[in-house]
Amino acid sequence: MLILFRKEIGSFLNSLIGYIAIAVFLLINGLFLWVFESDFNIPDFGFASLDGLFMVAPFVFLFLIPAITMRSFSEENKSGTIETLLTKPLTDLEIILAKYFAGIVLVIFSVLPTLVYFYSVYQLGMPKGNLDIGGIFGSFIGLIFLGSSFVAIGLFASSVTNNSIIAFILAVFLSLIVYIGFDFIYSLDLFGSIDLFVKSLGINAHYISMSRGVVDTRDLIYFISLIAFFVLLTKLSLESRKW
Repeated sequence: MLILFRKEIGSFLNSLIGYIAIAVFLLINGLFLWVFESDFNIPDFGFASLDGLFMVAPFVFLFLIPAITMRSFSEENKSGTIETLLTKPLTDLEIILAKYFAGIVLVIFSVLPTLVYFYSVYQLGMPKGNLDIGGIFGSFIGLIFLGSSFVAIGLFASSVTNNSIIAFILAVFLSLIVYIGFDFIYSLDLFGSIDLFVKSLGINAHYISMSRGVVDTRDLIYFISLIAFFVLLTKLSLESRKW
């Protein structure tokens, strides 16, 4: 499994894919935070806050992560190399986890450089350092968990089709539903007393909760359960090819 993990990391970092993904993530967030006139622009906002980053970044990940994961299994299914991979002395779960953890590493590599934004806003505060540091680092943790969830969804989408474009579209659709779809359903007020439960099924409710600076075990359990659910679906998808 470790060898496959290193191979997947190498495929990201020994080609332009990984660097382009990181550069695009930083560029889009940087433009919204410092250049474009918007509610997210830090100089225009007039307050030392990184709220804009944590509002924009999930939507960047929403498209960027599916673009990274769309070829994970679909290309191997299309080329037939998946059969060779499945004959290796690795279980299906080990293959999935190797690709999954490689995706998480890329997510972390994308998020780490944004600490420069934190340092910049820290210096701009009046007085210097006038920030909700607990809330910011809670948001960073939430962003990594959100990205990790999108990786799991992307791998599942890639495992059910031989077409990378279809895998991308499916991953974006599923990620969008899981991220803010339940908030939309909640806003319709259809379920009465269980509306809040419906809302809690979405990522956004737990992402916002972590951004308050308190890493609640309920939020951690939610993200771990969501990731495990899609990893299991991916495993079932791979196993179905043997039936």
